[in-house]
Amino acid sequence: MASVSVSHMILFIASMLVAASVAGVFTDTVGQLSNAIDDQGLQVSEDVRTDVEIISDSGSSAIYDDNTNTTTLHVKNTGSETLGAVPDAVNVFVDGRFETDVSVTLLDGASSWRTGDVVRLEIVENLTVDRDHRIKLVVNGDEEIFEFRAES
Repeated sequence: MASVSVSHMILFIASMLVAASVAGVFTDTVGQLSNAIDDQGLQVSEDVRTDVEIISDSGSSAIYDDNTNTTTLHVKNTGSETLGAVPDAVNVFVDGRFETDVSVTLLDGASSWRTGDVVRLEIVENLTVDRDHRIKLVVNGDEEIFEFRAES
Protein backbone atom coordinates (compact mmCIF):
# COMPACT_ATOMS: atom_id res chain seq x y z
CA MET A 1 0.00 0.00 0.00
CA ALA A 2 2.79 2.40 0.84
CA SER A 3 4.40 1.78 -2.54
CA VAL A 4 1.19 2.86 -4.30
CA SER A 5 1.07 6.10 -2.27
CA VAL A 6 4.72 6.86 -3.03
CA SER A 7 4.27 6.26 -6.77
CA HIS A 8 1.13 8.45 -6.77
CA MET A 9 3.06 11.16 -4.91
CA ILE A 10 5.90 11.03 -7.46
CA LEU A 11 3.46 11.22 -10.38
CA PHE A 12 1.63 14.11 -8.71
CA ILE A 13 4.85 16.08 -8.15
CA ALA A 14 6.01 15.40 -11.72
CA SER A 15 2.67 16.54 -13.16
CA MET A 16 2.80 19.72 -11.04
CA LEU A 17 6.32 20.49 -12.34
CA VAL A 18 5.23 19.95 -15.95
CA ALA A 19 2.12 22.09 -15.43
CA ALA A 20 4.18 24.90 -13.83
CA SER A 21 6.70 24.95 -16.69
CA VAL A 22 3.96 24.91 -19.35
CA ALA A 23 2.14 27.74 -17.54
CA GLY A 24 5.38 29.76 -17.46
CA VAL A 25 5.92 29.31 -21.20
CA PHE A 26 2.31 30.23 -21.98
CA THR A 27 2.46 33.31 -19.74
CA ASP A 28 5.62 34.55 -21.47
CA THR A 29 4.19 33.85 -24.94
CA VAL A 30 0.91 35.60 -24.16
CA GLY A 31 2.86 38.62 -22.84
CA GLN A 32 4.93 38.83 -26.03
CA LEU A 33 1.82 38.47 -28.18
CA SER A 34 0.08 41.21 -26.21
CA ASN A 35 3.04 43.59 -26.71
CA ALA A 36 3.12 42.83 -30.44
CA ILE A 37 -0.61 43.56 -30.75
CA ASP A 38 -0.17 46.86 -28.86
CA ASP A 39 2.67 47.90 -31.17
CA GLN A 40 0.70 46.94 -34.27
CA GLY A 41 -2.33 48.83 -32.96
CA LEU A 42 -0.30 52.01 -32.50
CA GLN A 43 1.13 51.74 -36.00
CA VAL A 44 -2.28 51.13 -37.56
CA SER A 45 -3.70 54.07 -35.61
CA GLU A 46 -0.90 56.30 -36.92
CA ASP A 47 -1.51 55.09 -40.47
CA VAL A 48 -5.26 55.70 -40.22
CA ARG A 49 -4.77 59.23 -38.90
CA THR A 50 -2.34 60.09 -41.73
CA ASP A 51 -3.84 61.64 -44.84
CA VAL A 52 -2.19 63.98 -47.31
CA GLU A 53 -3.48 65.51 -50.53
CA ILE A 54 -1.52 66.88 -53.47
CA ILE A 55 -3.07 70.29 -54.08
CA SER A 56 -0.96 71.34 -57.08
CA ASP A 57 -2.82 71.85 -60.36
CA SER A 58 -1.81 69.10 -62.79
CA GLY A 59 -2.57 71.36 -65.75
CA SER A 60 -0.28 74.15 -64.55
CA SER A 61 2.93 74.91 -66.41
CA ALA A 62 4.57 75.71 -63.03
CA ILE A 63 4.88 72.03 -62.05
CA TYR A 64 8.06 71.23 -64.00
CA ASP A 65 10.90 73.69 -64.64
CA ASP A 66 12.86 72.50 -67.66
CA ASN A 67 15.79 74.85 -66.90
CA THR A 68 16.48 73.46 -63.40
CA ASN A 69 14.99 69.95 -63.94
CA THR A 70 12.86 70.53 -60.85
CA THR A 71 9.30 69.35 -60.27
CA THR A 72 7.46 71.34 -57.59
CA LEU A 73 4.41 69.96 -55.77
CA HIS A 74 2.34 71.39 -52.94
CA VAL A 75 1.05 68.79 -50.49
CA LYS A 76 -1.47 69.46 -47.70
CA ASN A 77 -1.77 67.45 -44.49
CA THR A 78 -5.49 66.67 -44.29
CA GLY A 79 -5.21 64.00 -41.58
CA SER A 80 -5.08 64.38 -37.82
CA GLU A 81 -1.49 63.08 -37.47
CA THR A 82 1.33 65.64 -37.13
CA LEU A 83 4.07 64.68 -39.58
CA GLY A 84 7.72 65.51 -39.90
CA ALA A 85 8.50 68.03 -42.65
CA VAL A 86 11.69 66.23 -43.65
CA PRO A 87 12.60 64.29 -46.80
CA ASP A 88 12.79 61.02 -44.81
CA ALA A 89 9.06 61.31 -43.97
CA VAL A 90 8.01 61.29 -47.63
CA ASN A 91 8.81 58.56 -50.17
CA VAL A 92 8.66 59.87 -53.73
CA PHE A 93 8.50 57.81 -56.92
CA VAL A 94 8.71 59.53 -60.31
CA ASP A 95 7.66 57.32 -63.21
CA GLY A 96 8.28 54.27 -61.02
CA ARG A 97 11.77 55.30 -59.85
CA PHE A 98 12.48 56.05 -56.18
CA GLU A 99 13.79 59.60 -55.82
CA THR A 100 16.39 60.65 -53.25
CA ASP A 101 16.99 64.25 -54.36
CA VAL A 102 13.85 65.65 -52.72
CA SER A 103 13.57 68.76 -50.56
CA VAL A 104 10.63 69.43 -48.24
CA THR A 105 9.83 72.98 -47.17
CA LEU A 106 7.02 73.83 -44.77
CA LEU A 107 5.39 76.95 -46.19
CA ASP A 108 4.47 78.60 -42.88
CA GLY A 109 7.96 78.13 -41.42
CA ALA A 110 6.86 75.85 -38.55
CA SER A 111 8.93 72.87 -37.46
CA SER A 112 6.24 70.21 -37.87
CA TRP A 113 3.68 69.46 -40.56
CA ARG A 114 0.36 69.84 -38.72
CA THR A 115 -3.19 69.37 -39.97
CA GLY A 116 -3.99 71.96 -42.62
CA ASP A 117 -0.34 72.90 -43.24
CA VAL A 118 1.15 72.77 -46.73
CA VAL A 119 4.64 71.68 -47.73
CA ARG A 120 6.46 72.31 -50.98
CA LEU A 121 8.21 69.28 -52.43
CA GLU A 122 10.99 69.97 -54.90
CA ILE A 123 12.10 66.90 -56.83
CA VAL A 124 15.22 67.20 -58.96
CA GLU A 125 14.86 64.78 -61.87
CA ASN A 126 15.44 65.33 -65.57
CA LEU A 127 12.07 64.58 -67.20
CA THR A 128 11.25 64.26 -70.86
CA VAL A 129 9.21 67.29 -71.93
CA ASP A 130 5.96 66.99 -73.85
CA ARG A 131 5.29 63.67 -72.18
CA ASP A 132 2.99 62.51 -69.37
CA HIS A 133 4.59 61.69 -66.01
CA ARG A 134 3.39 60.09 -62.79
CA ILE A 135 4.48 60.90 -59.24
CA LYS A 136 3.57 58.68 -56.32
CA LEU A 137 3.93 59.97 -52.74
CA VAL A 138 3.88 57.64 -49.75
CA VAL A 139 3.56 59.16 -46.26
CA ASN A 140 3.01 56.78 -43.30
CA GLY A 141 1.33 54.30 -45.61
CA ASP A 142 -0.95 56.89 -47.24
CA GLU A 143 -0.41 56.89 -51.01
CA GLU A 144 -1.20 59.72 -53.39
CA ILE A 145 -0.79 59.73 -57.17
CA PHE A 146 -0.18 62.86 -59.25
CA GLU A 147 -0.17 62.76 -63.04
CA PHE A 148 0.97 65.69 -65.17
CA ARG A 149 2.47 66.62 -68.50
CA ALA A 150 5.95 68.17 -68.48
CA GLU A 151 6.00 71.05 -70.93
CA SER A 152 8.82 73.33 -71.96
